[in-house]
Amino acid sequence: MRTTAPRPGPAALNGYGRLLLVAVALIVAVLGSVLAAAAPAGAHAALTGSDPKQGAVVDKAPEQVSLSFSEKVAMSDGSVRVLDPAGKRVDTGKTTDLGSHSYGVKLKPGLPDGTFTVAYQVVSADSHPIAGAFTFSIGAPSATKVSLPDQDVGGGLVGTLYDIARYVAYAGFTVVVGGAAFVLGCFQRGAGVRPLQRLVVGGWLALTGATLVTLLLRAPYTGSGKLGDAFDLAKLGDVLQTKTGAALVSRLLLLAAAALFIAVLFGAYERREDAKEKRDLAFGLAIGGGVVAVGIAATWALAEHASTGIQAGIAMPVDVLHLLAVAAWLGGLAALLLCLYRAPDIDAAAVRRFSRVAFVSVVALAATGLYQSWRQVGSWTALVETGYGQLLLVKVGLVAVLVGVASVSRRWTVRIAGEAGGMAPEAAAATVVEQRTSTKKKKPVAVAHSSKTGVSATVDTADGKASGGKGGGNGSKASGAKAPGQDKRAAQLARQQAAMDTARQKRIRDADPHRSGLRRSVFAEAGVAVVVLAVTTLLTSTEPGRTEEEAKNASATSAQQPAGPVKVNFPFDTGGKDGKGAVRMELTPGRTGSNDLHVYATRPNGSAFDLPEVKVSFTLKAKDVGPLPVAPDRIATGHWSASGVQVPMAGKWQVKLTVRTSDIDQVTLDKNVQIG
Repeated sequence: MRTTAPRPGPAALNGYGRLLLVAVALIVAVLGSVLAAAAPAGAHAALTGSDPKQGAVVDKAPEQVSLSFSEKVAMSDGSVRVLDPAGKRVDTGKTTDLGSHSYGVKLKPGLPDGTFTVAYQVVSADSHPIAGAFTFSIGAPSATKVSLPDQDVGGGLVGTLYDIARYVAYAGFTVVVGGAAFVLGCFQRGAGVRPLQRLVVGGWLALTGATLVTLLLRAPYTGSGKLGDAFDLAKLGDVLQTKTGAALVSRLLLLAAAALFIAVLFGAYERREDAKEKRDLAFGLAIGGGVVAVGIAATWALAEHASTGIQAGIAMPVDVLHLLAVAAWLGGLAALLLCLYRAPDIDAAAVRRFSRVAFVSVVALAATGLYQSWRQVGSWTALVETGYGQLLLVKVGLVAVLVGVASVSRRWTVRIAGEAGGMAPEAAAATVVEQRTSTKKKKPVAVAHSSKTGVSATVDTADGKASGGKGGGNGSKASGAKAPGQDKRAAQLARQQAAMDTARQKRIRDADPHRSGLRRSVFAEAGVAVVVLAVTTLLTSTEPGRTEEEAKNASATSAQQPAGPVKVNFPFDTGGKDGKGAVRMELTPGRTGSNDLHVYATRPNGSAFDLPEVKVSFTLKAKDVGPLPVAPDRIATGHWSASGVQVPMAGKWQVKLTVRTSDIDQVTLDKNVQIG
């Protein structure tokens, strides 16, 4: 007979109450420190340069303002606004993609001298909004009525609700995928366990609801920050045209397929009687459910961290595997914990099977997590000096604790398997109880007697059995007639019997120390897993360490090197007769965008050197840009020039100069210079 354990009450808390308090304290402490360290959450693209530079003073008004980012961003008309000292817009409103993660907006002609403000708000390739502002001046700095906006994009009430929805979505995915996998792969009889059904269905509802909320909040999250915009159908239509919107809609469609899977798993499959039919249906459910689970996990991988940056083609399938491993381990853990408390007939074999699944999941998590960490952090310094790296260290520490507690659970599993011999733990415990009872002297019998009806109830306190009889103990009535009030007394006896059965079940559960130990360790695992999921959610909304360091380096370089022409000297010696000299290269204005190139060649005595050929190329190795070749034209003895030389982004560029002094004598020289 299948039994269901009662909800743990105050008495049950005595056994694991301290553990509960410790787990709660751990969750509160870690979440508090993590939230404090992660606020405010950074975005995943960073402004790496601009033309004009921040704070620069230019002689004449530029034709356009260009912005360079660390990764591709989504930019619409109006994403970049340029305001004059009076606060009026002086840009045309139309942005253009200049290539290599650079974007520009044209300025109106005839701009006056003074200080101008550039404000931008865009969406990075991994779906997170970014915003900022800076100033530059024409002619000379001046007073301005424009105050730099306090950018709260992605924050406020909308940002909080969006982050909560993201966490619920991760938790729902973990529960629905891990719970269903636990039923199919470890405990197939669990398809008929009502609490387990409610767990998986609850996970599906949580994931579906969170996805809908995320889709509605997407417009205000990346735009105005006003909650009312969540119900603007025009803006919702714009969201559906984006990569993130398409991913969320795809997730909803896959969740419809998941609903069918759940209905079959807990409906048709559970009602099957034929063993072969059950095996065939389980195989089909495993294939179909696996495809749906991979698809849902891919909706995160295709729209967030893994879809941008280095090695995106490898990172996306690795991210899918990482999410599935998390779900199999932590979602299965939630299902196991529920079964240990609410499904007492779970057998040792099911626990052993989950132990193997958890081990494989941990190995997959370690491998995929190591790759993701290298890809997102980039350096040892970023691991300790950036918010992302610090959060990652917190997560690694929590996972280590989780693995340690899991090893304790594994030891309890081995003990259960060794002593129960495959029996359900309750069955083994019942045997222990019966053996203890048979060796003890029979306990006194309690007799309940009703003076009104003459009906007595005899309860054996050793085995919990109750019997009723006529007062005096001479047997029951010979006839079937019931004495007045006998129905009421029978109901009272039934309630007493139920209480005795409950007490007996509790004694059976308490008689199995291995199961109690497994419960406590799995309970602790689940508590730490909640915190791990919270930290993981925060990691997905925090700027990666690699990007943050690139932005810091770009800002530092920009601050150290003022705007102005780039000048580089190249002494050379081709080795032939009259092969020595020097070349001076000048790049004006030395910023991203269009530049003028001048090359001057001189002999050792300082006179002009009329070289047969001069070639120049530019390479930005950090971004795999180039070489960009330039063949300047000779305009005078020892002077070559080229106009419209495009520098797509700021950075440390390698300049290669090739000079030829005769038909066979030439040399190629190179230097690294900061441009932009």
